[in-house]
Amino acid sequence: MEQVERIQVMEALLDQAAAAVTGLETALDAYEAAQVALRSLGEYLASEEWIADYEADEAGQLPADLKRGVLSQDTVYDLLSEDQEQAARMLEVIAGRLRQG
Repeated sequence: MEQVERIQVMEALLDQAAAAVTGLETALDAYEAAQVALRSLGEYLASEEWIADYEADEAGQLPADLKRGVLSQDTVYDLLSEDQEQAARMLEVIAGRLRQG
């Protein structure tokens, strides 16, 4: 590879890596902020309040236009499971990065 071509390739890699690092910083800020919400959702799903809310929905006691995805046990559980999978993935990425030095 000639000098100019090498510099162009490295410049493209720099741009790509910089965009990824900046995007990761933004995503990690949002993910960190969401931890309180995730914890609250897990507690709600395991609570008597969730059961009462679910039963009220099943009995038709809630407004028809009320957004109620949180009353779908699968939706909340799937989100919490995905959170765990992504946390494990982050650990794998970090471990790989640490091995590289």
